[in-house]
Formats: sequence, C-alpha cells, structure tokens
Amino acid sequence: MHKPRRSRLLIAGILAVFSFAAQAAPKTHFNVCWTIYAGWMPWEYAKAQGIVDKWAKKYGITIDVTQLNDYVESINQYTAGQFDGCTMTNMDALTIPAAGGVESTALVVSDYSNGNDGIVIKGTGKTVADLKGMNVNLVELSVSHYLLARALDSVGLKEADLKVENTSDADIAAAFNTDQVKAVTTWNPMLAEVKAKPAVTEVFDSSKVPGEIMDMMVVNTQTLKDNPALGKALTGAWFETVALMNADNAASKAALEHMAKASGTDLAGFEAQLHTTKLFATPREALAFVSDKQIPTTMGYVADFSFKHGLLGQGAQDSKAVGMTFAGGATQGDPANLKLHFDPSYVQMAADGKL
Repeated sequence: MHKPRRSRLLIAGILAVFSFAAQAAPKTHFNVCWTIYAGWMPWEYAKAQGIVDKWAKKYGITIDVTQLNDYVESINQYTAGQFDGCTMTNMDALTIPAAGGVESTALVVSDYSNGNDGIVIKGTGKTVADLKGMNVNLVELSVSHYLLARALDSVGLKEADLKVENTSDADIAAAFNTDQVKAVTTWNPMLAEVKAKPAVTEVFDSSKVPGEIMDMMVVNTQTLKDNPALGKALTGAWFETVALMNADNAASKAALEHMAKASGTDLAGFEAQLHTTKLFATPREALAFVSDKQIPTTMGYVADFSFKHGLLGQGAQDSKAVGMTFAGGATQGDPANLKLHFDPSYVQMAADGKL
C-alpha cells in the first residue's frame, strides 16, 4: 500500500536539501524518468529508437531515460534528487518539488489534457450531481483531485458532499472492478479501461477545463543552469519524435504502433487517447501555448486549490506562498521564493532551428 502523498512530500523535501547541495556543477551524465501516459509515450520511443542518445551525443553528454510504474513516486524520487528531470503535470510540479523547496523548470510543456482525465460512475445516465454522498477513488491531491473539485464547482457541490478514497494510479483500474468502488477519477490509459466497462457513465472530463492540466518535462533548475546541454538535448529529442508521430507515413504509423504496444494498448486505443490529448505538433505551437498570458491565470487556479488542500507547505500563509515565473518575465506569488519556472527559451531555440 502506498503512503499518503502528503507525508511523502515532506520526506522528499527533506531529502532534497541534501541531494541537490552537491549538484551545482557541470556534469556529463543525466537521468530523467517518466510514467505511462499517452502524452509521455514519445519519451519511451525516443529512448528505444536512440533519438535521445543521438541528441545527447550531439552535446557531449549521456541521458538515461527510466520508466517508473508509480506516477507520484516518480515525482518524489525526482524531488529527492534521484533524477535530474521527470514528467509531471503543472499542479504536481507546483505542489511536490516546488513546494518542497526544489527549484524546478518546465522545460517542455508538451500538451494539455483535453479529455484524457475523467470522472466515471457505475450506472447509466449519471451526472456530476450523482457524486453527492458517494466515495470517489482517485490519486489524492493529484490532478485527478483537482479535476474532481472543478467538476463539483460546476454543479454547486463541495468536496464535503462526498468522500475521497486515496488510490494509486497503479491500482485504480483494478479497484473499479470490485463491487465496493462506484466512482473513480483517473487519467489514461486507466481511464480508457474503466470507461470500457459496461453500464458506466463518464460524467466530466478535462475537455471542460481546457489548458488547465498540462503535461511537462520538468528539470531541476540549477542543473539546467549549469548544464544547458541537457535542456537542448531533451528538447531536440522531444520535437524530433513528435514530428515523426505527425508525419503521416509508414514510419509514423510504426512509431505509433510501438508506443501503443509499450503503453499496453493497440493502435486504435492509443490513437483514441491521443485524440483527447492536445499534443503540440511543433515547437512553434508549444511556444505559443506556454507564452500565452492565460498560463499565469491557470496557475492561479491551481495554486488556490493547492493552498486549500495544504499542498504548499506547512508555512504557507496563502496561495501565493510559492513563487512562479512565466514567459516575458511575468511573475506570480512570493518573489523571494521563486521555485517554479515556465521557461520557453529552449522551445524558442527549437522553433528558431537553433538546437
């Protein structure tokens, strides 16, 4: 059984103090991690096909790309200094490494969930209002929890009107198969699995809040400052892989089939997940999104939710406790505690053809 995330955040934060003290120097070997999700499968392909290795070699470094099975645990390991980078959502970047004192940079905002996260209830003809009085299984204090809160807001309900049951992403699909579990909030590929069950209703999904659940490759800020080669290699490898996926030829089909198999589905299933993922096809498209003035507003919503749930640290007095920076020099939150950076400079290099 997994420990509650809040306690692991504290442990990770303590470990981070010691782990990153010795990382403020140039190096040549790096480790990044990822977990299975439609928008992150390009990292698996880029590793398996040598694309990461090719870009790393271009800059005289090596990069290990490691798959972990538990999403929250992957972020905790990154926060504790065991990885230089990790795939995570915008909310989790704020509430785990940044709130834990580890200054982090969103190197590539690769996509946003546009239906890839959802709330499913057993029974037909259900609505969000039917969640009242129910137990809802989800990864507590994750983007699933955030999505649930946004859904409840839409019908005038509060979290106090139901009970949240903390369940790891690795266990949630199996839990839905039991008679005890009546409702879940989760993401793909688990979402696709639970939606495929007979007599169920998806009552809300992330397409109702577009752009609010972002998927990112996050790297340690100090490591990136000391080693810009890491940022260049990861960014270059990412956009080469995404370009291949969108080439609409035999090679792109083979790549998509590879990713589908690696994620535990077939090509049709994987393409269905990509359909509900707004995956930025080009560096220019990704740059436009991360440079938009809506991003600080969105992160304000996320910070408010995070503060209300005690995710910004024990000393947080309000939702502005953790400072953030954005494109164009905009800042939000405590300027003396800037811990999360949406830095488009490497994506700008990719867009300009300068990697």
